[in-house]
Amino acid sequence: MSYVEKNLIAGERVLYITGLHGIVLVWPIVLGTFFGLPGIILLIASIAGKSSDKGVTVTVGLALILIAAVSVLAGVISKKATEMAVTNRRVLVKVGFLNRKSYEILLPKIESIGIEEGVLGRILGYGSVVVRGTGGTPEPFRNIKNPSEFRRQVQGQIDASQPNTA
Repeated sequence: MSYVEKNLIAGERVLYITGLHGIVLVWPIVLGTFFGLPGIILLIASIAGKSSDKGVTVTVGLALILIAAVSVLAGVISKKATEMAVTNRRVLVKVGFLNRKSYEILLPKIESIGIEEGVLGRILGYGSVVVRGTGGTPEPFRNIKNPSEFRRQVQGQIDASQPNTA
């Protein structure tokens, strides 16, 4: 069960959930490749007997592979540990795994919601969402998947919760 589902209040429904875009895994994968490939090569060299000091070669190879694995694992955990949701009453954002930060803003208290997308972000579908509550400071959330859709969902729900004056 996700953080959002665990923290719903009576009568509240989840309308939209998003999280971090896969772009956040690029640098962990680059680092993993940078350290992992030499580690694998060193292990293969030690197994093939092409190393003069097998003990050192195996140790260094395993250390490089461990660094690569930790890098990729940290990226995956970071991606999985971020949730953003729009409900019929509020916007919920949870960031972090061990050190968790959560933001919950009631829909009537949202002053503005903006998005920032670079060229690559527009092409690949990621960007930053900046939520400002009344009287509060703006809270930017970076590398969010489909930020335009998130903003559209928030605005649609704010409009739906407004009394009809027509």
